[in-house]
Amino acid sequence: MLLLIRHTCGQRSAEGAADTPAFLRVFRKSRQRGFSLIELLIVIAIILIILSIAIPQMGKARMNAQEMAAVEEVQTINKMEIQYYSQFGTYATSLAQLGPPTAAGAAEGPQAAGLIPGKLASGASGGYNFTVTATPSGYAISAVPKTFGSTGRRTFYSDQSAVVRENWTQDPATPNSAELK
Repeated sequence: MLLLIRHTCGQRSAEGAADTPAFLRVFRKSRQRGFSLIELLIVIAIILIILSIAIPQMGKARMNAQEMAAVEEVQTINKMEIQYYSQFGTYATSLAQLGPPTAAGAAEGPQAAGLIPGKLASGASGGYNFTVTATPSGYAISAVPKTFGSTGRRTFYSDQSAVVRENWTQDPATPNSAELK
């Protein structure tokens, strides 16, 4: 029987149809319609390899973006402290003093100058927690990641000198930390 199938597979009848048995024609057509299971598994494996490389890199890029946003926020707070000093003759001792009034329709003043957005005045923005404290010579700004190693790898510090300093450990940056370049 096998010899007969091999012999008749390549021959054509007068009508031009292959003289292949029906069960072999169905098998051949089904092999030509789609991808085999092995081909699909190889494609899935390649996609998984690409994702395993790309996802950690995306996390690093996101963390870098959050760190740069924190530096920008520290610089914004520095500028608004200078503006607050020019309006009220003293530096703000908290973010709430730089932020908008909390009561609807309340006037801006020394307790709520409306110089920074409410989200930043709440002390949290872009994966970082911000604080402003009074110092004998002015003020100090501290920015610490909400989750060290996930939302940021560095802490930041600045004061009335407007120099931003960084620390690459979980400890908050201080006036003695390295200057951000």
